Amino acid sequence: MKEPIKGNVLDFIRLKKDETVVKKERKVQKPAKPKEPPPQMTTPPMQQSNPNANAAKSSFVADIQADSGLFGGLNLDSSDGDYLPIVKVAAVYPRRAQARGIEGFVVVEFTVTKTGAVTNPMVVHAEPEGVFDRAALDAVLKFKYKPRVVDGVAMAVPEYKIKLVLK
Repeated sequence: MKEPIKGNVLDFIRLKKDETVVKKERKVQKPAKPKEPPPQMTTPPMQQSNPNANAAKSSFVADIQADSGLFGGLNLDSSDGDYLPIVKVAAVYPRRAQARGIEGFVVVEFTVTKTGAVTNPMVVHAEPEGVFDRAALDAVLKFKYKPRVVDGVAMAVPEYKIKLVLK
């Protein structure tokens, strides 16, 4: 603190100069009027809305007698049945694994609830271990299922296993 400052000290001062703004006045030029008016448009004749209206009439009758087993149609809420996947989200490939060119798979076990959501996911087996676990668990939590229905009542499905392959 007691030694003198070494080097030169410069002070900069900015002076404002008076500026004058020059505005240009421009006039909008109107387009020139056409010498001749455009020709009158003629409307084309209308066609029939159904081109086959004058075709020969034919009838087709099919007698279908099959037991399809679809008592309530294809409605997801209507009939008994096993759980079905509705939404499956792809796992996000980890950056480190992608940069190193690592590929593998993860077997995940979880429970499909009465509402079709996924709960309690856990990694059962992974190859290579610990690389894709977090990505697989995050993806499985976003899955949605049609729940298993027995006698019109939704049931939870415990210990459901799925294999996610990451290439």
